[in-house]
Amino acid sequence: MLQSELVDLVKFAQATHSESNSLEIKSAKEGCPKIYDTLSSFSNQSGGGTIVFGVDEKDFSLCGVYDAADLQKKIMEQSLQMEPEVRPLCTVADIDGKTVVSAEIQEIDNFRKPCFYKGVGRLKGSYVRVGDGDRKMTEYEVYSFEAFRQKIQDELRTTDEAELSEIDTDSMTKYLITLKSKKPNLAALPNEKIKALQGFEKNGEPTLAGIMLFSVYPQAFYPQLCITAVSVPGNEISTVGSVGERFIDNQRIDGTITQMLDQALLFIRKNTRTKTIIDPDTGKRSDKPEYPVIAVRELLLNALIHRDYSIHTDSAPVTVRIFADRLEIENPGGLYGRMTLDQLGMVSADTRNPFLANALEVMEVTENRFSGIPTVIAAMRDAGLPAPKFESERGVFRATLFNDTVAVIPANSKEAELLDFCNTPRSRDEIEELFRGRLSINYVMSSIVKPLVAEGRLKLTLPDKPKSRNQRYYR
Repeated sequence: MLQSELVDLVKFAQATHSESNSLEIKSAKEGCPKIYDTLSSFSNQSGGGTIVFGVDEKDFSLCGVYDAADLQKKIMEQSLQMEPEVRPLCTVADIDGKTVVSAEIQEIDNFRKPCFYKGVGRLKGSYVRVGDGDRKMTEYEVYSFEAFRQKIQDELRTTDEAELSEIDTDSMTKYLITLKSKKPNLAALPNEKIKALQGFEKNGEPTLAGIMLFSVYPQAFYPQLCITAVSVPGNEISTVGSVGERFIDNQRIDGTITQMLDQALLFIRKNTRTKTIIDPDTGKRSDKPEYPVIAVRELLLNALIHRDYSIHTDSAPVTVRIFADRLEIENPGGLYGRMTLDQLGMVSADTRNPFLANALEVMEVTENRFSGIPTVIAAMRDAGLPAPKFESERGVFRATLFNDTVAVIPANSKEAELLDFCNTPRSRDEIEELFRGRLSINYVMSSIVKPLVAEGRLKLTLPDKPKSRNQRYYR
């Protein structure tokens, strides 16, 4: 960063007396502190982060660093103890006669995560950023990265409790007929061979994929691989209705993936509004659901197909929550592989469960062409509703659809000011100039720009290159 940016960042931290998910304050007045945890957490999180040395973390007063040159050397020595090695970008600035140093830590590629301190190993040395602190990764969080790197296919795991007869159902027979009609090269193969090639059986036992697609009752073997759906009276789970009710409706939805999809759609239809619209010219009546059906269906499919099916999430169902102002669909397992929120819906994704996805394509339940998220975005836009919100955090992916009751951004807010400014495409430097002397550019980008982009209120001129120096933001 530029020296002026470092000065602004320090002044902002002092003004707010706070750190953030992308900012860590260290004194370094007497020497270089241990920063292994923060090097790990910033390297593992989207967008990375910055460590600022020379500010007292207790009262945010300027204390200066003991020796800028030696500090940078020590920072690099610790960075080389990380796996993979971290390459911080350091900046030195003078503020009121005190020397401060920043170390910018870039996010590493998902294929190389988690970044960890080699001195204690991957499981004990991997961290994530939570608020303004570093938290040790759980065994599952570490595993989620390992699963991608090692191409572990959890959908192909088996259970000793199930026999092949569990998937020899009418739905399997129908599937095989359909598959052979679509793929003549497989038609001559024995059914048992086809089942193995399609990932439905392994070593004489049915796989999780086979059970979730064809078993009469999959939850006999995986009780929590279901959907829990609730409708609440307000905008929060804690809200109660006029007679003290916590839920308007509450249902556990089980069955195969296709059965759960159909039942969840029925639950959502039953617990959301449908407007009746009369065309003033023709007098014809049409119904307009609170949320576009195609958008809801795509999100449910994504949750069921792309959820994590590892042993770490056996007790975690897909959840559907209907609030007065929004609909949330959440599944275990954050974004998989190299996909980031910035790229969601713009590039082809790595597939966590390819056998499930391929089977549902044969069954004509899904297209399996990575068109789901663009379809959701377009459906919400065409319905005149706010853009969907997507979140990936701590092994959870959440998609939120907002209805027409969502309040608009206040006219006098920083968000409204930025949106008005971006009626013309603006660069990062221009946005920094807009807020100069009021907010640091790091804060603006992380707390204002990124949320507006995620909500679809701000767009990128180069959506496939979100970190490009030539990037412009527009509304």
